Amino acid sequence: MTESAAAAPTVSVVSLKPGDPAPDFTLPDTHGTPTTLSDLRGAPVLVVFVPFAFSGTCTSELCELRDNIEDFETAGVRLLVLSTDAVFTLKAWQAAEGYQFDLLSDFWPHGEVARSYGVFDEGSGIALRGTFLIDADGIIRWCVVNPRGQARDLEEYRLAVAEI
Repeated sequence: MTESAAAAPTVSVVSLKPGDPAPDFTLPDTHGTPTTLSDLRGAPVLVVFVPFAFSGTCTSELCELRDNIEDFETAGVRLLVLSTDAVFTLKAWQAAEGYQFDLLSDFWPHGEVARSYGVFDEGSGIALRGTFLIDADGIIRWCVVNPRGQARDLEEYRLAVAEI
């Protein structure tokens, strides 16, 4: 196998785009309480997939969201961060970094929600950096998947939220 083939993620084959209904899901938060996307209808939701708790890029991205959470709260946008890490790992990460938004575990069945959004890397068993802005009716209005190692841009979030 070539080096480039080894590095290329094998992603699930779901191509969601703006205008598509967001796949519904129910996942546990850091307290084990189920959170269901469809229960949040009536307000926009930003679904942010992250590969690893405690990794440098993921922590940097979420600290930036934490430090600018008022941008989302003012717009009435609920922030949900999803990872294939276990609930206990996410709980420790949330406590260590002071995240006030929901961290949801897509641990079991492993990566099921990430697969439904087309951002699960089958080769490494992690979610890619997929981001989906879902409107109050459950329709995807904006989405982006960043390559490995490339952090998302807060300004892109702000522009997408301003459009909703």
